[in-house]
Amino acid sequence: MKPFKSVLLLFMFIALAKTSFCQDVNFSQFYDIPLLRNPALAGIFTGDVRITAAYRNQWESVTTPYRTMALGIEFKRAIADNGDYFTYGVQITKDLAGDSRLSRTQVFPVVNYHKSLSSEKATYLSAAFMYGPVMQQFDPSKLTFDDQFIGGTYSSSNPTHQTFSNTKLTYWDPAVGLCYSSVVGEATSYYIGAGLFHFTKPKVAFQKQNDVSLNLKYVLNAGFSAPINDVNRAVFYADYFSQGGSSQGQGGFMVTHDLDQRDDLQKLSISAGLFYRYKDAFIPVIKLDCYQMSLGMTYDVNTSKLKAASQSRGGFELTLNYKAFSHRRNSSADMVRCPHFF
Repeated sequence: MKPFKSVLLLFMFIALAKTSFCQDVNFSQFYDIPLLRNPALAGIFTGDVRITAAYRNQWESVTTPYRTMALGIEFKRAIADNGDYFTYGVQITKDLAGDSRLSRTQVFPVVNYHKSLSSEKATYLSAAFMYGPVMQQFDPSKLTFDDQFIGGTYSSSNPTHQTFSNTKLTYWDPAVGLCYSSVVGEATSYYIGAGLFHFTKPKVAFQKQNDVSLNLKYVLNAGFSAPINDVNRAVFYADYFSQGGSSQGQGGFMVTHDLDQRDDLQKLSISAGLFYRYKDAFIPVIKLDCYQMSLGMTYDVNTSKLKAASQSRGGFELTLNYKAFSHRRNSSADMVRCPHFF
């Protein structure tokens, strides 16, 4: 018997939007979905175009699965002889949660300007702005209510006094970010970044009489890539979020072994590593780079208070990534310096 299960999922979602950062989409392979981390990370890669698709299936061992999909597209081009670059793109996400089919679709265009700070090495300060619509909706016909239980027995044919005047909502949501990226020697790269999300505090309640707004979210990002030897490389990523009195940290490392390498975009390599989301999950990762394509897989091993119910099973995640040079006018392939990261 589940008199409150579906409706609780709905109101938990609304409450989380008010009190924490948990409404925001987050992937275990966060390093491959840069625009959700910080819009200023757009374009921090080797090449002129990057397309990333991701799919996440979570909590299937506990309840109706939560599914999240993402598609990110970035284009980069040189705009000055001094090494400055401009990146534009879009991040699209869609997630579907619980029995109520609570869904949210985000379409976030982004622009990022990379200002060269050195004439001798790839050192950049990047400033970005992202802004777009968020569409939310749910299906009340999938919900169950306590007044549909008569004599302790539930029937979908029993009428309910619960009504919803609005099951759809669209709001506009902005974000800004800064990122400093540079190199040490010839093969070590790093970046540090900071971003601010929801600074207009958009209202997210389905009912206008409920004054529920998104709190500001502050983010810090870091990445570091360094060679171990001629065929192996160590890569580290980390994020920190703070929103509405709550905070979250995540980070980890991968070791990459080159099987065949001609240049940055023409290589065959395999990577393995471990990430950790604080008080939530350990995340083993394996990744295959096959020339211009890469495939990444992770599985969350749940360590939160839900681990007993979930039997430590969190979620499976898959990413597919494509990077290439355009080899056209103002292509970064023709430039000596360009912002990039493994």
